[in-house]
Amino acid sequence: MTKKSATNKHLRSLDPHRKREQAKYGHALPSREFILEQLSRHGAPVPTDALAAMLGVGAGEQEIFERRLSAMERDGQIMRNRKGAICVMAKLDLIKGRVEGHPDGFGFLIPEDGSEHLFLGPKEMNQVLHRDRVVARRTGTDRKGRGEAAIVEVLERTNRRVVGRLYVERGVAFVVAENRRISQDILVPREELGGAGSGQVVVAEIVEQPTRHAQPIGRVVEILGNYADPGMEIEIALRKHDLPHVLSPEVEQLCAKFPERVLKQEWKGREDLRKLPLVTIDGETARDFDDAVYCEPQGKGFRLVVAIADVSHYVKPGDALDREALDRGNSVYFPRRVIPMLPEVLSNSLCSLNPAVDRLCMACDMAVSPRGEIRQYRFYPAVMHSAARLTYTEVAAMLENPGGEAARRHRKLLPHLQELYRLFQVLLKAREQRGAIDFETVETQMIFNDQDKIERIVKVARNDAHRLIEECMLAANVCASDFLRAHEQPTLYRIHEGPTPEKLEALKEFLREFGLHLTGRDDPSAKDYAKLLSRIKDRPDAQLLQTVMLRSLQQAVYSPENVGHFGLAYESYTHFTSPIRRYPDLLVHRAIKAVLEGKTYAPGNWRELGAHCSETERRADDATRDVEAWLKCYYMQDRVGESFDGTVSGVTGFGLFVALDEVYVEGLVHISELGNDYYHFDPAKHQLLGERTGKRFRLGDRLRVRVVRVDLETSRMDFVPAD
Repeated sequence: MTKKSATNKHLRSLDPHRKREQAKYGHALPSREFILEQLSRHGAPVPTDALAAMLGVGAGEQEIFERRLSAMERDGQIMRNRKGAICVMAKLDLIKGRVEGHPDGFGFLIPEDGSEHLFLGPKEMNQVLHRDRVVARRTGTDRKGRGEAAIVEVLERTNRRVVGRLYVERGVAFVVAENRRISQDILVPREELGGAGSGQVVVAEIVEQPTRHAQPIGRVVEILGNYADPGMEIEIALRKHDLPHVLSPEVEQLCAKFPERVLKQEWKGREDLRKLPLVTIDGETARDFDDAVYCEPQGKGFRLVVAIADVSHYVKPGDALDREALDRGNSVYFPRRVIPMLPEVLSNSLCSLNPAVDRLCMACDMAVSPRGEIRQYRFYPAVMHSAARLTYTEVAAMLENPGGEAARRHRKLLPHLQELYRLFQVLLKAREQRGAIDFETVETQMIFNDQDKIERIVKVARNDAHRLIEECMLAANVCASDFLRAHEQPTLYRIHEGPTPEKLEALKEFLREFGLHLTGRDDPSAKDYAKLLSRIKDRPDAQLLQTVMLRSLQQAVYSPENVGHFGLAYESYTHFTSPIRRYPDLLVHRAIKAVLEGKTYAPGNWRELGAHCSETERRADDATRDVEAWLKCYYMQDRVGESFDGTVSGVTGFGLFVALDEVYVEGLVHISELGNDYYHFDPAKHQLLGERTGKRFRLGDRLRVRVVRVDLETSRMDFVPAD
């Protein structure tokens, strides 16, 4: 051995992570940390062979060493310069981030470190697709004052398959992606069309990613059908948003082993609640029933039992069902179709608390004071037998008219429902005293005819039965959170933070325009918001003020860090009541069971689980919004030329979004249609102001508009002022 190689072997032996590498990989290859340290000490880019020699990497280790360098390159720790030498990324003043495309061909770099977003011009976007992960260099500032960046290297290509519409023009075939943030057309060679015809909706697999000088190239791997086929909007949304919707063979095999009913041997260790007249209360179209309730007087207060389907009995950590449920994260509810988190054998059968059958459940048994305070509670596994499957409409009718038909049909249950209603009134009063925010929102439902076409869109009225169930679920969720926190069992909390300092200042500035003041100074509570909502509820501009207040708050997410729930005014809150359709609830059930058994539940990295579940929730929201927007456009295509009254629901620099009263759809009035003037957008005041005329269009303003264009391909409707 030469003196130099001996020195290099000695250098490698100084790696502080040597034992970890040996235990984890079966070899003591230089760790990532040690490689970065030596590169930094060298102070200049190092060719690969020189680095290998520097670290004493032998000939037999070259392949795995190269794999390690490639992994470090993918993760943005190092990069190779034009001469092939390896550089430490942190020393190059480069920025790692994800690309966010725009339909108009430009995009933005969203840095991973949370710093400001940087503009990517069309030339930069030519070489990447939306959501690709890249390394970029800040290049300056554009004329609008935005930071600009240039892409140095693509770390990760995230688009493998794209759903879109196939076009063939002058012998050239290409797919236009349904996701408009992918603005590049995907070229398809004639021999790769797979029998697809022009105008059809297809799935294209990208075989060559875009470069600075070439468009992406793909091949058709699936033909979905024609654009206006019934249900096509859902098929597109599933693929556009990468929603898992096909069960794996492993899941199918597990499902085949489940019994058709609950077996008696499964009752072991459970309390028997079958004689308790628990009932489910849901909407008319619901098929998965994961919560049942019962209430009885207890002294001057109440006993409330909330029984939740015991999904964790059937879905075991790490099995194929669990992996599938985690991947999906939640059920997705489209008009006319549901993509369940769990297979139907569980979601609609064994786990669903259907009437007149035995079901396994987790019970939260609470003692509630006459003032709505939960004095005691306990959790336990049980077996139950639902006394009835009730709907919100039925329960509301029974409570309103105890002598009516619905009440006579369920006369044995009526006293329990009336007791439940008494408890609800107490809990509602406690909610008001707590200061929870209660924003009034409009929910709609699409009514379809026999041909699967929208017949009409109607407003969904929330009655006391909806609110009653909501309060019961809130109570159980608070108990679950308190129970896990008291036993120091990590979990996923449902957190909702208050306004950021920037959003709070913008809200205060907006309120000053109306002579209003939000109490709480620099740290307002939900109670301060609730007080202001109470003061403005009878004003003609109440909807405007409420909308701006709502938009000042942050989005609720899942996190192991318990920072409380601002909107509900809870110090600690989690989700326990819907394990059939939400993965976080399943995790909470497992955690509660672990505590009851004197154990600790550790599913992995709680922070990553929270981020994943929050992301799948947003993914489902985006997909359902896409489907509803397309269906509404399809519904409105025959009403072009008609005029409607509406409310300005959004103000941007390019125009106004207007929500129509009668049909509950939204469209855009472009700024060029507002009149012969220069209009300036004021985001703080949520308005467009005419420079010459002084004419103002503001969030919440009433406007009569005419429908002039409906575009099914972009799911957009264009309006103009009716006058």
